[in-house]
Amino acid sequence: MSALKLPNGPQTHPWVQTYQWLTNPLEYLEDCAKRYGDIFTLQLGQNVPPQVFISNPQAIQQIFTTDPKYLDSGEPAGIKSPLLGRQSLLALEGKPHQRQRKLLTPPLHGERMLAYGDLIREITEQVINQWQVRETFAALPSMQAISFQVILKAVFGLEDGPRYEKLNELLIGILNPKIPILRTVLLLFPSLRQDLGAWSPWGKYLRLRQQIDQIIYAEIQERKAQPDSSRTDILSLMTAARDEAGEPMTDLELRDELMTLLVAGHETTATSLSWALYWIHHRPQVREKLLQELDNLGEKPDANAIFRLPYLNAVCSETLRLYPVATSALNRLVKSPLQIGGYNFEPGTLLNPSIYLTHHREDLYPQSKQFKPERFLERQFSPYEYLPFGGGNRRCIGMAFALFEMKLVLAKVLSHWEMELADSKPVQPVRKGLLFSPRGGVQMVVKGKRPQNQPILQTSSSSV
Repeated sequence: MSALKLPNGPQTHPWVQTYQWLTNPLEYLEDCAKRYGDIFTLQLGQNVPPQVFISNPQAIQQIFTTDPKYLDSGEPAGIKSPLLGRQSLLALEGKPHQRQRKLLTPPLHGERMLAYGDLIREITEQVINQWQVRETFAALPSMQAISFQVILKAVFGLEDGPRYEKLNELLIGILNPKIPILRTVLLLFPSLRQDLGAWSPWGKYLRLRQQIDQIIYAEIQERKAQPDSSRTDILSLMTAARDEAGEPMTDLELRDELMTLLVAGHETTATSLSWALYWIHHRPQVREKLLQELDNLGEKPDANAIFRLPYLNAVCSETLRLYPVATSALNRLVKSPLQIGGYNFEPGTLLNPSIYLTHHREDLYPQSKQFKPERFLERQFSPYEYLPFGGGNRRCIGMAFALFEMKLVLAKVLSHWEMELADSKPVQPVRKGLLFSPRGGVQMVVKGKRPQNQPILQTSSSSV
C-alpha cells in the first residue's frame, strides 16, 4: 500500500520519528493527535510497515469487532518477543490463538481467581511489614516485590526455597535492565541483537533467558511426573488442562504461556499499584473516601467484598485511565481490504488502537489530566472508550486477576499504614522498556500504623 494513501502523519525521517517516540512518547503522541486528528500514521522501528494510530472510539469499535480472519494481531502483526516465545498467546493467531485462550482463561477468573485472595493478602502483609516508620522509601520496588511473589506462588506454584530464590533473581535481572531504553532499542532494531559475549547487552540477555528456561522446564517436568489434583496454582491447572481434542499443552506452549503471564502480569500490576498510591495520597480526599468505604466492611472482609467496592473500583479505573501502563493495544494486521474510520486500508497495513490518546480525549474525559475517580461513578464507558487492557479477541485474559490483586493490595496497605508523599512535586511517567512507570518510583513516608480503634484488614484464615 502506498504511504500516500495512508492517513496523514509526520513527514520526518522514520529514525527521527522513532527517536521522538522513544524519548518523549506521550508528548509526541499528543502533538501528532493535535496536528493530524484521531487517526494518523507513524513510521517506527526497523523494517516495520507504517503504523496507523487510532483514538477514535467508533474506529476502535470497528477494529475490535472485525472478524479476525480479516484483521488480527499476533506474530504477523509484528508481535514478536524473544523472551515470550512464538507459542505465547500474544504471538499466536487464528485457531491456535483461540485454543490457548480457552485453556488459559479459567484459572484467571471466577472462583479459581478468588481462591488466591488469602495468598495475595499474606504476601502484601509480609512486604509492607518491612517498612520503617518515618523513613522515605520508593513504593514501586515494594509493589514489584508483591506482584512478583504473587506470580511465582499463584502462577508457578513455587514455595520458598533455592529454586524460588534463583528464579526470582534471574527474572528481576531480565525484566529490570539497568538501561531500559537500551532493551527497547534492541527490540525495535533486530540487527543490533549481537551476542558479543556475556558482557554485551544482548549476550547477557540470552544467558539470563537460558537459565530461566532451565528452571521453568525443570518445574514443568516435575509437575507432569508428579500430578497432584489438590494443587491450585496456575501451572498445575495448565498442565492438567485439555483442549477439545483431549490434547494437553506441550512443554514449549507451557513455557511460553508462563513467561507471558509473568511478563504481562508482573511489571504492569506493580506499576499500576504505584500510580494508585501516588494519586490516593496526592489527593487526600480520595484516601478518606476509600478508607471510609473499606472500614464499612468491618474487620475481616472477604476478598470478594473488597473486589466489589464501587469507589475502590473507580480509583483503580481512573489510575489505569490516566497513565495506562501500555500506551497502545496490540497492533492489528489488515488481511483483506477494509474501511475503518472513513479510510480504506489495504492488506499489510498495521492498525494501532491508542489507549493513551483515547483515554485523554476531552470529549470523553473532561480535564483528562486530572485524577477524578468520580468519572467512573457518574457514567459507564464503552469498551471502545476505556480500554486499559486492550480489547476484542486480544483483550488481556488477566484483566480480572490484575484488578483483583490491585484492590486487595491497596485495601491492605491503606488499612494498615498512615502514609504521605515524600514531597509535593508532581510525579511524571517515564519510559521503562515498552511500558511507562512513575519517575522515581513514588517516594513515600510511613507516618505510622492506623489508629487501633479503626478496623484493620486481617488475613482471613477461611477459604474465599
